[in-house]
Amino acid sequence: MTSPIVAVIGGGQLARMMAPAATALGVTLRVLVESDSAAAAAPAHETVVGLPADPDAIARLLAAPTPAVVTFEHEHIPAEVFEACEAAGVPVRPGLDALHFAQDKIAMRERMDQLGLPNPAWAEARSDEDVAAFLDAHGGEAILKTARGGYDGKGVMVVRSVADAHAWLEAAAEGGPRLLLEAKVPFTRELAIQIARRPSGEARTWPVVESIQRDGVCSEVTAPAPGLDPALAVEAERIATVIATELDVTGALAVELFETAEGILINELAMRPHNSGHWSMDGAVTGQFEQHLRAVLDLPLGDTRPTQPWTVMANVLGGRRGDLESALAEVSDPAAKIHLYGKDVRPGRKVGHVNLSGAERAETYERAVAAAAVVRDGAPA
Repeated sequence: MTSPIVAVIGGGQLARMMAPAATALGVTLRVLVESDSAAAAAPAHETVVGLPADPDAIARLLAAPTPAVVTFEHEHIPAEVFEACEAAGVPVRPGLDALHFAQDKIAMRERMDQLGLPNPAWAEARSDEDVAAFLDAHGGEAILKTARGGYDGKGVMVVRSVADAHAWLEAAAEGGPRLLLEAKVPFTRELAIQIARRPSGEARTWPVVESIQRDGVCSEVTAPAPGLDPALAVEAERIATVIATELDVTGALAVELFETAEGILINELAMRPHNSGHWSMDGAVTGQFEQHLRAVLDLPLGDTRPTQPWTVMANVLGGRRGDLESALAEVSDPAAKIHLYGKDVRPGRKVGHVNLSGAERAETYERAVAAAAVVRDGAPA
């Protein structure tokens, strides 16, 4: 029996981290990478060099032996890719109808409203008058986002006047991305919940986690979220299940949330493995990358229970080293699980992460952060 081929569009760290899980499952991972030096190029079983917008590259990705399924590690997938896959008889999971709501934040907000799920106040910004009216209604401050393309703090800014938004409004009027205004939520912390769903309908969630953002980028994740009201955990699971079911999501889905004094609100969606789920690679019976492959192949889903009371994921953001691999000799904590992405170091760039599990939350957090700091900057003198 030949092993199934899963074709992945995108050559970053998320595709890279699918490779060990694919190997363990006996799955061949064929990855469309942007270049031979992309993060996923080395560990992938097969690579195709090209971009999602290149029809020839997609044709080579779908060439015989034909993949069982196509999935992706980012949301920037042209509609033509789905058309090519349909013509080749290869399913794409999740499909375009679902992915649309992760690609377009305005469409997502509209759909969440239709489903009766908790959104912050929002409106589309088409003019100076729209911005002025929204600021007047929401305390003189709002979050302006591009409806498409933003991530890790990009395509997002705080506005306190029409002048703050004017350049973005002009760009939108000239054919740039549509703009979304959101009320600035007085949240107490940021949470996330992940769910995986297979085409036959089986779905499993991981525990709700707490994420800490620094400069708009995820820095640490603690699983499970400390001190979370059990009723909010149940509500988060309900929200994730409704979204996955009603949007017909297949594969991994991350729902980023705001916790407020009144409850929880939906922040954003990601229909793929997600930074908030990296902890599960070493802290759950089934990690998100294995589960995503199981889900898109319509295989029985794995157990998502934690294997330790606490797991903390600490991102390695940039660093002083040119060669992160030298850190492997300097991280002395035997419980630290180091994951490096094979990427060049740039300030603020996600180049790796450390997972650490333990019985006591504060100690686990401190050790994970300390190990990530050694990877980033070297052992203290």
